[in-house]
Amino acid sequence: MKSSYVIRRVLKYIGKYKFSFIISLVLTLFSTVCTLYIPVLAGEAIDMIVGKGNVNFAGLTKILILILVAIIIGGISQYFTNTLNNRMANNTVKDMRTDAFNNLQYVPVSYIDSRNTGDIVSRVIADAEQFSDGLILGFQNLFSGVITILGTLFFMFTINIWLALIVLVLTPLSLFVSKFISKRTYKYFKKQSEQRGKETSYIEEMLSNIKVVKSYHREDENSENFDVINEELGKDSLNATFFSSLTNPCTRFVNSIVYAVVGLSGALFAINGIITVGNLSASLAYANQYTKPFNDITGVITELQNAIACAGRLLEVIDAEKESDAKGQLPTNVKGDFTVSDVAFSYDKNKELIKNLSFELKSGQRLAVVGPTGCGKTTLINLLMHFYDIDSGSIKVDGVDINTVSRKSLRQNVGMVLQDTWLKSGTIKENIVFGNENVTDEQVIEAAKKSHAHSFIKKLHNGYDTFIGEDGGSLSTGQKQLICITRLMLSPPPILILDEATSSIDLLTEQRITRSFMKLMKDRTSFVVAHRLKTIVESDLILVMKDGKVIESGTHKSLMEQNGFYKELYQSQFD
Repeated sequence: MKSSYVIRRVLKYIGKYKFSFIISLVLTLFSTVCTLYIPVLAGEAIDMIVGKGNVNFAGLTKILILILVAIIIGGISQYFTNTLNNRMANNTVKDMRTDAFNNLQYVPVSYIDSRNTGDIVSRVIADAEQFSDGLILGFQNLFSGVITILGTLFFMFTINIWLALIVLVLTPLSLFVSKFISKRTYKYFKKQSEQRGKETSYIEEMLSNIKVVKSYHREDENSENFDVINEELGKDSLNATFFSSLTNPCTRFVNSIVYAVVGLSGALFAINGIITVGNLSASLAYANQYTKPFNDITGVITELQNAIACAGRLLEVIDAEKESDAKGQLPTNVKGDFTVSDVAFSYDKNKELIKNLSFELKSGQRLAVVGPTGCGKTTLINLLMHFYDIDSGSIKVDGVDINTVSRKSLRQNVGMVLQDTWLKSGTIKENIVFGNENVTDEQVIEAAKKSHAHSFIKKLHNGYDTFIGEDGGSLSTGQKQLICITRLMLSPPPILILDEATSSIDLLTEQRITRSFMKLMKDRTSFVVAHRLKTIVESDLILVMKDGKVIESGTHKSLMEQNGFYKELYQSQFD
């Protein structure tokens, strides 16, 4: 994203807090004017001290009181300005982070599948924090800096037009230096943010699979890989820091030149009686004060370059295209008739995965899908759930093309248990009632008994109120799968999809659950993906897939009589 586009988008978010923004500007104006008025008062005070025994104490006291009042008003204004600016910056980042997370709920599954989860998390969390820090600093220093520069010039012109013009003529030199450096700084801050996302992704990937890492003794190799990634991040960070650190010294050098020229010129004017000593003192104070905002602003520009780079990565998530969705609805009482006609699909458009897939399944029937790894079984489930759009053909439920109905309308009629379990951080009960919170404890226990999860749950320290960490914590894979099955049994919809639903459960428990599944599947349309072919012999239709094609189909008995690939698979499990 271009930085100009990012800035425009950020300003739209800030625009929600227009009133606070205006109040902040007014308070900044108050604070700056009070601060800038002090050198004028100090100059007048100096002129009242003409010499020994010739001091205007009455006038001096009055000026000192005015200086004290200016300091108090300026301090109070600055306090409320900082409070408002912090609130605006935090609210702006909160809004952007919320929009990013909300948009992630509606992006296509392909968007998540094609990206590192750690990088997405880094954008929403780390980049948002970096942006927040830069925005707060920008609010605090940018406004006051600009007003200070304008105010300083105004007061200098009221003192002496020639000294003011000297400062004004030398100003472009500071601006040129700042712009020259900031262009190069942005590029490296952007690379730094991207590399930080890679590092976050790698850490998350390794920690979430730490048991596999340890079992294959990959600790040293992982450390070496991390060192490489971290080294790249260090280089990008060093380059960004190097160019950003050039800003302040360069602008300070230019500002020292400005201060020296004003000092020499002012001294000559004072000697020739053009200005008073008090005016010279005020002009030098303003020359010094005039250069300070440039130092602050150049520092802010460096932080803003980092903030803009981070905001750009966050906006890429916010702007990610949502999956298209139809507005139609399935019939109120879905039967579960499925008609799949000439379906073709591929993740990579240059490599077709599923070709000419067709089958029919009547309400209440059970379809099993078998085949070697990578043949397209799980992909078929993704298509039936409309997680991905098919390339050609049609999938109909009760005669209605799923492309013409909303995804919600389809999915609320389908229950799934997958091989890869997902449990959120919370209690056992909270995981069971996920998506179906309006149920009683008795219903939860009854569902757990049907799934044979009740026996192990009641042995836990707090039973159904036992807290488990992310992804099930210390629960075994089989126990996690039982909880997912319980979730389905709590309120089973008319269509069931079981993708290796009992793959991590011992044979005895699997036999018990299978009996429960048989009762559950009665009068419901069911799709079963299984490697243990013994569990699907009673299916009404078995599809045998290989290389994305259905090479055989029929009942278990008819397929065994064909002496084909299915029989070979079946017998291989008993040899």
